[in-house]
Amino acid sequence: MKSQVKEISPTQKQIDIEIDASVVKRAYDEVSDRYAKMANVPGFRPGHAPRAVVRTRFKDQIRTEVLRELIPDAVQHAIAENKLEPLGEPELNLEVAEGLDKLGEHPISFHVSVDVLPEIQLGTYKGIEVERRVRPVKDEDVEHVVEQLRENSASLEPVEDRGAQVGDTVTANFHGKFLDDPDAEPINVEDVDVVLGGEGVVQAITDNLTDAKPDDERTFTVDYPEDFTSKGLAGKRLEYTVKVSAVRVKEVPELDDEWAQSLGDEIESVADLRTKVRADIEAQAKHEGEGKMRADLVRQLVDAHAFELPERLVQQQTEHRLESVVRDMINQGIDVRHPELDWEKARESLKEQAGYDLRSSLLLERIADEEKIEVTEQDIDTEINAIADASKQSAEQVRGILTKQGGERSIAGRLRNRKALDFLVANASVIDAEWEEEKQESEAGSQKSE
Repeated sequence: MKSQVKEISPTQKQIDIEIDASVVKRAYDEVSDRYAKMANVPGFRPGHAPRAVVRTRFKDQIRTEVLRELIPDAVQHAIAENKLEPLGEPELNLEVAEGLDKLGEHPISFHVSVDVLPEIQLGTYKGIEVERRVRPVKDEDVEHVVEQLRENSASLEPVEDRGAQVGDTVTANFHGKFLDDPDAEPINVEDVDVVLGGEGVVQAITDNLTDAKPDDERTFTVDYPEDFTSKGLAGKRLEYTVKVSAVRVKEVPELDDEWAQSLGDEIESVADLRTKVRADIEAQAKHEGEGKMRADLVRQLVDAHAFELPERLVQQQTEHRLESVVRDMINQGIDVRHPELDWEKARESLKEQAGYDLRSSLLLERIADEEKIEVTEQDIDTEINAIADASKQSAEQVRGILTKQGGERSIAGRLRNRKALDFLVANASVIDAEWEEEKQESEAGSQKSE
């Protein structure tokens, strides 16, 4: 067998393969003899038809069987011989030649196209200059968290001497009919808690349930705005019949040492609480600053290394991202078939991010190769234990799931890339710069918009 590799592009190779006539003849004879033993040919006893007759009668079937036996092995041998690592199945192209019409008399020539990873020529990746900015913690940040903790500690107490007011929680059964679509499935929900005037509660519901008391029944119409958060209700008109079962008012605990002590054994006073809250916010700010610095470092690395990506990988990564978006939308109750959703535009946007993800991952893998960074069994065990703790499962359960899904290899690759990034950070020129509120907020707003 002969093989020769031609470069179509940095990510695609063509392998020209020629199978010797003697090899083809041997396979042709073996397949023909198997057919002769099994074939029923008129005029001959079963299994005794001459080879020539069988070849004529079963020409196409025999040729297909010969090619099925010879080509896969030849392709695998050529790939190994040329030290290629294809991504996915090779694409076969059989040439129209005498070798196919006169099996065994001539060699069979064909070629396969294979997608491969590009050869990445590393430029400068040590000593990259990057800034690290950590948001300073202000007193108002601490007080905001403390107030949130008080809100979370609040209790709902029954209201007995008055009707419901804005801010109260009304528990009720809702029955709703779509007035603009009588055939639509009606809404029937029980024991729904509604905070009058709260976020996401339309004004009509707040207005019609104000002054309501337990056992009151109210009937009213709601016109939902076109931009309402629930797509199933947006722009719809409903008539609700609401039966109130309870009205409760939120009672927030006093900001005192007794309440602070209820939040943890290590907290003895409000002062202790503020100290702990400040430490937690500072740790989070430091974590965010470190994350942004690392993201900037990777961005600079990617921008400094241009190389072609296999289209097959980009498409796969794009589809994975799109599937994730669709799952999230479905979980949020959004109709993914809505005509206003532009999936082609979304796919193009996701394709750009998928390309960036692949570039950064391949670069980190290449650096790991260059620096001989390896992942040990202990590294994998530590990661599995961390996953187990986060998911409240045993390490054995997590390992069992990963084994079925081939996930341990994925973990090893992820850890190796993480180690490579740690190496980049350790060898970068990190400058601790002052926080720039306006710039950072603008970037956050831009990311949120995207």
